[in-house]
Amino acid sequence: VQLQAFGGGLVQAGGSLRLSCAASGSGFTINVMGWYRQAPGKQREEVAIIEYGGRPDYVDSVKGRFTISRDVAKKTVYLQMNNLKPEDTGVYYCRLATLNPTGHYWGEGTEVTLSS
Repeated sequence: VQLQAFGGGLVQAGGSLRLSCAASGSGFTINVMGWYRQAPGKQREEVAIIEYGGRPDYVDSVKGRFTISRDVAKKTVYLQMNNLKPEDTGVYYCRLATLNPTGHYWGEGTEVTLSS
């Protein structure tokens, strides 16, 4: 299983970006897909996840601004980020947890940079 993320870039505060992450491979069941980020000098933190049943969960700092969604058929997870703030700057990583078999996979990061 491999994950490939797209959509990062340079954006002004208040702007929007949409991240995508597609999983390749077959023979597994998607359990949880999510987005994490790592700001310079900080630990990686969970930003948003979407569970097997479709229920999303967000870190408090992005609630009301970010929306996570997925297309199970395409094995893709999205993160729509609106009203971006300087503190949203970081490298964003997608993560996939699978069932049958159980597995955990990380994608390479995509960088989001906020300009003042």
